[in-house]
Amino acid sequence: MLARRLAKGIFAPPRGATRHLGVWSDALERASRRTAALANTGATQTHGMHSQASTALLDGFGAHCFKGAVADRYLAKQGLAAGTIEAARWNHDAVTADLVAAGLLEWATDHGASSFAHWFQPLAACNVRHGGTGQVQNAFFKFDAAGEAVWDLAGKDLLKGETDGSSYPNGGLRATHTAGGYLTPDPTSPMFLRGDTVFIPSCFVSYHGHALDEKTPLLRASDALSREGSRLLALLGYEVDGLQANIGLEQELFLIPRAAYAARPDLQMCGRTVVGRDAPRGQEMCDHYMSAPSFAHPAQACMADIQRQCYAMGIPLRTRHREVAPGQYEFAPLFGAATTQVDQNVVVMQVIEEVAAHHGLAALLQEKPFHNINGSGKHNNWSIGTTGTKESGGGVNLLNVGQLAAASGSHEIFPVLMAAIVSAVDAHGDLMRCSIATPGNDFRLGACEAPPAIVSTYLGEDMTAYLDAYRRGSDAPYVPATKPLDLGVGCIPPLEVPAEDRNRTSPFPFGGHRFEFRAVGSAQNCSIVNTVLNTIAADAFRRFADAIEGGAVPRDVAAAALDEHWKVIFNGDNYSAQAQQELTERGVWRIDSAVEALACQGHAKNVALFEGLGVMSAAECAAHVTINLEHYAGTVEVEALCLAQMISGHIVPSVRAAIEAHVIIDTANLLPGLADALATLEAAMAELHATEGTEAKAHLARTLRLETMVDIRAVCDAAEGEVPANLWTLATYDEMLFMDKLDWGEYA
Repeated sequence: MLARRLAKGIFAPPRGATRHLGVWSDALERASRRTAALANTGATQTHGMHSQASTALLDGFGAHCFKGAVADRYLAKQGLAAGTIEAARWNHDAVTADLVAAGLLEWATDHGASSFAHWFQPLAACNVRHGGTGQVQNAFFKFDAAGEAVWDLAGKDLLKGETDGSSYPNGGLRATHTAGGYLTPDPTSPMFLRGDTVFIPSCFVSYHGHALDEKTPLLRASDALSREGSRLLALLGYEVDGLQANIGLEQELFLIPRAAYAARPDLQMCGRTVVGRDAPRGQEMCDHYMSAPSFAHPAQACMADIQRQCYAMGIPLRTRHREVAPGQYEFAPLFGAATTQVDQNVVVMQVIEEVAAHHGLAALLQEKPFHNINGSGKHNNWSIGTTGTKESGGGVNLLNVGQLAAASGSHEIFPVLMAAIVSAVDAHGDLMRCSIATPGNDFRLGACEAPPAIVSTYLGEDMTAYLDAYRRGSDAPYVPATKPLDLGVGCIPPLEVPAEDRNRTSPFPFGGHRFEFRAVGSAQNCSIVNTVLNTIAADAFRRFADAIEGGAVPRDVAAAALDEHWKVIFNGDNYSAQAQQELTERGVWRIDSAVEALACQGHAKNVALFEGLGVMSAAECAAHVTINLEHYAGTVEVEALCLAQMISGHIVPSVRAAIEAHVIIDTANLLPGLADALATLEAAMAELHATEGTEAKAHLARTLRLETMVDIRAVCDAAEGEVPANLWTLATYDEMLFMDKLDWGEYA
């Protein structure tokens, strides 16, 4: 097919098609067959303009998620009350668990399922483990007395699973001779069906109860937030059943032609391009952000298909649009409970990668897959709400001043909560930085696409002025200001907009009713992010409650905290070098190195914090540090080895071919420069392997990645600029990023 296209002049060949024609042709053929097959089965719309709207899109929403009305219908047959799943207590006794298992089995088999799996989230899965999860799929059947196979699922099957804890990153918590690892369901996150398997969101712990996963510390932190927050509210005269963090995760990603992906070893192995000359056009024209989706290529149909699959599993993936960089897109869901939202985001990332392949695309979730254009983030919108039914006082957003005042009958609670959160950001900005210290974020933070590694908070002038007056003795309640915005057009009435503008440069801005942690990386499992946010908020609530129980006046406690931590509030441009210097001089947490940030979790202050709230033990904190530093160094090692392979297997042969064809003049520098680059990489890798100590090795890896490999990349990219297109064997930025400019007509 590709050869036919080339003959027609329809599709520009990848550079080096003479060498890799087979790879590209096969990839394009497979993409075409997949798209045609899906269209023929009705599983998805093709990327062309569809003839009729899918009016039934919401008809099956949540049908593959065992909760709410879906679960209640089946559990009623077992004599269980409506809301049994939502009460999150079914796992506390064997009798109820058996009844839930019976209802679950009937639901699963009605929907064609034949297996179940405890679905858990090992540590250090980011960018390396497909789907970011662990699972063993077991068929639910047994043999009856007559020897016939019959469906069977018991409560004990749900309540406990077992696996080899030593085969996952564990930081020394497990070993081959002490390998026990156990799984138990998280009842706060609903079971769901995908394919022929029911997945049971689960915690993963060692024989001694140490958390070996992302989820368990998040659940503990959620308990701490509810316990300490409810305690503080009670002291302020507001009784609640409990609290939970509610979040919304904005998932950014890139979609590129899968044929181009097949011609990029670095994207396949590392998730990012370690070499690659900039395309003549990037994002400087501001032409991609929220521009019209194109029906000329598969991206739009791919995104619609992703939403369709997510809707069936009850994932409210509401928003889709193009992002700032060419080839970049975003999904965003409705808000939900943190534990459920994190699980659903993990599912979304896997669905994105798998559905993209069916549309002849490759999805890139890594934070910085391309040089000199925006990378991808995952803004973590965070608020705190009351739990329970509306009748019992549930569903109140504590960061919505109107809701809180109406529910509590007091305007005095909101400033106390805001003061506590401000104090938490200032006291524990190091942990916030630690929570987003991923290898991919190395290239994003502070690059005018993500906030810098200086943890301040934006409140806006209106809120800042209110809190300033409050700490100085004002009793005036906070009333969010608005202003009319007149378009100057007679047929359009003025809009009412917030008095505050948006500050996209702040790491942790208050957006009216929520805070937005903007520095989170796109490939991250957000458990650790929300574990940290919930823990530091719980700590602040605990400190305030302790002081009030000790006889202090709540207002005095809040005012003193604002005075002490006022320096962390910054409403200016965080990208400005002058502002960054000012914040540094104020003493706001600034940790530029991801390696130093990761090591923070083991510092005495932070170990005491986690232990004191029952979130993580000292052993678990130490294990996290080891695991994350090893993950960082391991990521860099893979990238360096891939770079060396690409230089020797692609770039050097391309340069030699160009020299033999007499089209390269600079023969004196290119090949020797590439030879020197390989020698430098080899020496750096030898030094890395010889270095003792996890943290020392990670520091060395960071230097290799951010200095040595950057210099070597410049040599490789210069070579790309010299080699003719037909001799370059790697897919280029032009070919990967601009699907709108390719002819996809034959795939419709």
